[in-house]
Amino acid sequence: MHRWTSLDQVPPDLGPTVATLGNFDGVHRGHRAVLETVVGTARERGLASVAVTFDPHPVAVLHPERAPQEITGLDHRLDLLAGLGLDGVVVVEFTREYALLTPEDFVVQTFVDGLRSQVVVLGQDSRFGLHNSGDVGTMRELGRRYGFEVLVQGTVGEQAQGRRTWSSTALREAIQTGDMETATEILDRPHRVSGEVVHGHHRGRDLGYPTANLSTDSEGMVPADGVYAGWLERPSLPADDPDRRLPAAISVGSNPTFDDVERTVEAYVLDRDDLDLYGETVAVDFALRLRGNDRFETVDDLLAQIALDVERTRSLLG
Repeated sequence: MHRWTSLDQVPPDLGPTVATLGNFDGVHRGHRAVLETVVGTARERGLASVAVTFDPHPVAVLHPERAPQEITGLDHRLDLLAGLGLDGVVVVEFTREYALLTPEDFVVQTFVDGLRSQVVVLGQDSRFGLHNSGDVGTMRELGRRYGFEVLVQGTVGEQAQGRRTWSSTALREAIQTGDMETATEILDRPHRVSGEVVHGHHRGRDLGYPTANLSTDSEGMVPADGVYAGWLERPSLPADDPDRRLPAAISVGSNPTFDDVERTVEAYVLDRDDLDLYGETVAVDFALRLRGNDRFETVDDLLAQIALDVERTRSLLG
C-alpha cells in the first residue's frame, strides 16, 4: 500500500480511483464496512482504491479542549488500513486553514483534481468541509455536478442483541471503562497499545514476575486501571518466530501498594524470565480485564494475588 502525505504526492499514473475519507480512528468494524466497499468496488471496476485520512484529528486542531483521546496511533492505523487491501492512503495534515475549505472546494481538491475519483464511498454519517457542513446529500449533488458516482454504506454494526453500533465513540467508552470484551467485539481484534520497553522500578523482577514497562509516550489509548489478560507482541521478529506473540498478564495503573504516582503499562510474559526487551518496541494486546488496580496491605498479599492473576490469565488464554 502506498502512503502519501499530500495529494501532490499521488502519482499521475495511478489512474482513476474509488475513494473514501475519514479519521478511521481504531479502524473498527464500522470503518471496515466502508473500506471493504471501496476495495471491492475498485477491484470490480479495475480502478485504484484510496482512503483519505487526517492527522492530527480535526477536533484536536479546532477544539483541543475537547479532543478525543486517540484510539490508535497513526502508524498502527496505517498498518491496519494496509491490511484491508487498499492501494493507497493519503494522510492530509489537518490545519485551521485546511478547515476553511468549503465542502465543494474540499471535494474538488481531493476527489476531482487530486484523485480523479470515479466513485466516492461514504458512511451515511460522513461530514466534510467548513463547519462540517457537507454531508451525504452534498456529496451526491457534487457527484452529479462533477461526474462521479456516490455509494453510501448503510447502517452497519448493529448487533442482533443490544443494538450497539460499531463506532469510535462506543469503542472509546469501552476502553475507558476497561470493557475489553466490548472493545474486542467492535474492533474484531484485541485493543493494542505500543511503545518502547523502558526501565522501571524493577520490582517485578525482584518479586519473581519481571515485567516489560512501556514508555509513557506509547501509542494507543490506555485502558482503565487494572489487571488484564492479553498478549505481548514483538513486531520486529518474523511472523513464524515462537517468541513473536506471547501470553501475558498486564498491569495498568500507578502501583498503589508501593505508593507510586506515575501511571504505567507493564506486561509479565507468562513463565518467562529470560527475555531482554529493553529498547525494543513491543505491542500489548488487551483481551480481558481481571480486576481493578487494588492496594494490598502486605507484599505477601500482593504476591498471592499476582499468582492468581497469572493462573487466570493462563486459563483464559488457553
